Amino acid sequence: MTYQAKTIYYTLQGEGFHAGRPAVLLRFTGCNLWTGREEDRADAVCRFCDTDFFGTDGPGGGRFSEAADLARVVARTWPSESDGRPYVVCTGGEPLLQLDDALIGGLQQKGFEVAVETNGTIAAPARLDWICVSPKAGAELVQVEGDELKLVYPQEGAEPERFERLDFSHFYLQPMDGAELERNTELAAEYCLAHPHWRLSLQVHKLLGLP
Repeated sequence: MTYQAKTIYYTLQGEGFHAGRPAVLLRFTGCNLWTGREEDRADAVCRFCDTDFFGTDGPGGGRFSEAADLARVVARTWPSESDGRPYVVCTGGEPLLQLDDALIGGLQQKGFEVAVETNGTIAAPARLDWICVSPKAGAELVQVEGDELKLVYPQEGAEPERFERLDFSHFYLQPMDGAELERNTELAAEYCLAHPHWRLSLQVHKLLGLP
């Protein structure tokens, strides 16, 4: 396995249950719902993605031939004088195209709590410490249990009621970014107020100007 990372950097987790928590963000390249190229967006399963996951040219990014090599880079990114358990968020693109038991084990050996943010189309390894699934309309949902379900809202064909009985501990609606963000935030807030099973997730990192 050759691991390809777009970016690796220290920041605050910006979304969902762990929003505001210091974390190393490990963003993998590649996705099974979109190539990451703008010229292919119109034909993608997920057309609203707001993330650059194409290539390995971002801060800290690169190619790693061994899980241990990537784990060492992630560990060096965590502040050496920090207290508390180190936390790494594996995201993408679709991280489960690359995140495997060898890398999870390597990160955990470095002391990290390992989280994944996935579109749920690939079964997640059992060794993960935190599983966040973000379903996409038009994509088969394979990972139907975990810690957190975070649904970008609104999505035609991926309405909240389709997922609310799945085996997750926490349910979040996250307003779809873009030109209609303000309106989508209002709609998501209204839905959460009417359906208290759901909580509102805002992209705090963007509000703070963090990467």
